[in-house]
Amino acid sequence: MQPQTLERMSRDIVSDAATLSDDEARYLVDAYYMMQEDRKRAHNQARAVEQNADEAHSVSDNKIINWLADQSQMLEHQIKRALDKYTEAHYMGSWMREVVGIGPVISAGLLAHIDIEKAPTVGHIWRFAGLDPTQKWEKGQRRPWNATLKTLCWKAGQSFMKFSGREDCYYGAIYRQRKAFEIERNERGDNKELAAEIIKKIGKTTEAYKSLIEGKLPPGQIDARSRRYAVKLFLSHAHGAWYEKHYGEKPPIPYPIAILGHAHMINRPH
Repeated sequence: MQPQTLERMSRDIVSDAATLSDDEARYLVDAYYMMQEDRKRAHNQARAVEQNADEAHSVSDNKIINWLADQSQMLEHQIKRALDKYTEAHYMGSWMREVVGIGPVISAGLLAHIDIEKAPTVGHIWRFAGLDPTQKWEKGQRRPWNATLKTLCWKAGQSFMKFSGREDCYYGAIYRQRKAFEIERNERGDNKELAAEIIKKIGKTTEAYKSLIEGKLPPGQIDARSRRYAVKLFLSHAHGAWYEKHYGEKPPIPYPIAILGHAHMINRPH
């Protein structure tokens, strides 16, 4: 595929992006991440070829691989532009675009996967995204959550963590605060019973075992819990704003309280 063909494709996609259906937006979000992985693999392969350039054809191979990586990166950029247009046209797009750490791809994925008319409370979104710890996926049963939406929420958590050093990243600050709280609880021994359950499924040679044997959760799990907390609060706030825009009234239940364990409302940043 020539770069000129990609450029023509990008103009067509971007011009029509404002009228994308949710199905089309979901497809483009999936395509974006697939191309991103292809581009990463191509760059890794190019580096490997450079490190082992002891054959005559290695240089030409590297040029081809780098060209392929460049094409994937160009397509990524064009799809990102199109998804940005999609979020602009969505009535929740302006709210999403103000959240530091939630770019056009994650925003588009969330807007395309969540149906506010099927989510009278944020709990419905949490369950659909696989963020309800009471959910069980029993053998032989259909997965009770949307795997793609769950992955998008994981990416949102990673992004909040990445931008947590920025003063304007509200949910990054929530992540840091929650992590400090989780570490304090962990050191105090509050996770002893949970650690005792988890250790039954963990090999003795793993790093996690060293923490679990002391009645504590491993650092990675503490961090994951903190990221999930920030994401769930973000979804709570998104649900509240979305519900108000759609129905013209506040949600029937105080959305940031319940399951998150708050004694009071944590107001939306905007």
